[in-house]
Amino acid sequence: MKKQDVKLPNEMVTEFGKVTIAEELLTNLVGYVAMECYGLVGMSSRKIKDGISELLGRDNLSKGIEIKLEKDQLIVELYVVLGYGISIPEVAYSIMKKVKETLEQVTGLVVSRVNINVQGIQLEDY
Repeated sequence: MKKQDVKLPNEMVTEFGKVTIAEELLTNLVGYVAMECYGLVGMSSRKIKDGISELLGRDNLSKGIEIKLEKDQLIVELYVVLGYGISIPEVAYSIMKKVKETLEQVTGLVVSRVNINVQGIQLEDY
């Protein structure tokens, strides 16, 4: 089997034909994988209004995720809300690692970066 030629972040061509992955599938996959990580309360909207971030429900996870293509590699931006009292660097690293490994394993695409943007901390139990 020949190496895959990546055309778009969601399209690859092999010797057997072309595979197109819906962008919504990529963002939903990232959202569900991230939600499995300890310390993550939920995804947040990308924009903060009046110093308050909006916590998104499971139906809107993709609104807190942005996937870009740069030099045939994916860059993933996550906007998250974490639980109070957890180690932000540890949770962020856990999310980065899990998202990168899962995306590369499931899609075969190369993920160069996973950026975590902490939009807020939830003070109550999660």
